[in-house]
Amino acid sequence: METPDTAELCFPQLLNNSCRRPMVSQSDALLSYILLSSMSLLTVTLNLLVIISISHFRQLHNPTNFLILSLAVSDFLVGLLLMPVKILLTESCWFLGDHVCIVYYITDFIITSSSVGSMVLISIDRYLAICDPLQYTTKVTLDRTKICVCLCWICSVLYNNLILNNFLTQPNEQNSCYGECVVVLNYITGTVDLVFTFISPVNVIVILYMRVFVVAVSQARTMRSHIATVTVQRSVKVTAKKSEMKAARTLGIVVVVFLICICPYYSPILIGQDIEESSSSLSIVVWLFYINSCLNPMIYAFFYPWFRKSIKLIVTLQILQPGSRNARIM
Repeated sequence: METPDTAELCFPQLLNNSCRRPMVSQSDALLSYILLSSMSLLTVTLNLLVIISISHFRQLHNPTNFLILSLAVSDFLVGLLLMPVKILLTESCWFLGDHVCIVYYITDFIITSSSVGSMVLISIDRYLAICDPLQYTTKVTLDRTKICVCLCWICSVLYNNLILNNFLTQPNEQNSCYGECVVVLNYITGTVDLVFTFISPVNVIVILYMRVFVVAVSQARTMRSHIATVTVQRSVKVTAKKSEMKAARTLGIVVVVFLICICPYYSPILIGQDIEESSSSLSIVVWLFYINSCLNPMIYAFFYPWFRKSIKLIVTLQILQPGSRNARIM
């Protein structure tokens, strides 16, 4: 018969080495499961709609949408693989062994890194499209885009295997008790990860998007200055202002949401501490990082009219009709 003390242990038979379960009420645990499961389902659904839309309709087969497809795939995997495991680990007990622990964390790091890489590629694509429109179709082709996406995923796999090399060889090294699965990045590896996964991508995204915004505003003002009639000028002025505000709002959302979701994760290393991810606790910081995968399809796809049209065709099962791949949705 279990005593109150042994009931709190992940492995009651190991009184001295077992990890303890957190003291959480059933109502709080149930609410947590419902909210996080809903978030996981929403992430999977939104990104799956993006994947089906771009993959099915030929009119959407262009370099920009292929980058969005890569982002949606990584975010889909976050919702399908990473979020459910995190939900199951709310009791802070790891029952799946060292090998599954290794697979979980290496998959976690690869998917999230690929998501960040896809966002960088999207920012580069938009920069070339807005700032160098005459050469865009020549420089950015579908084949080159596919190569860049493949390199992004390959580099993510190689990079994260290097960063987690010590964890891959000694997964139990940082465990404080039995029934725990922990990843700890020391100051050196944490600093390297900070530069390549946070500082560099953020700088690229911010600089390129700011350049895109400046060029977009400049183009809008140039168009206004060439209007001859006062009445038309007034109409275009209003339209131009709306265009400027829409560009500012969209670009601001992209940058701010990304920073809000990723900054807390890297804040420890910024102040000289180790970055630790533990399956023994439901980390708010890690979940905030994951939530970005739910917000990405809203930011990058939901603002496009073709996405709303494709959703209607998918939900009504019209994509199953012959010739639906050639439907005009743009």
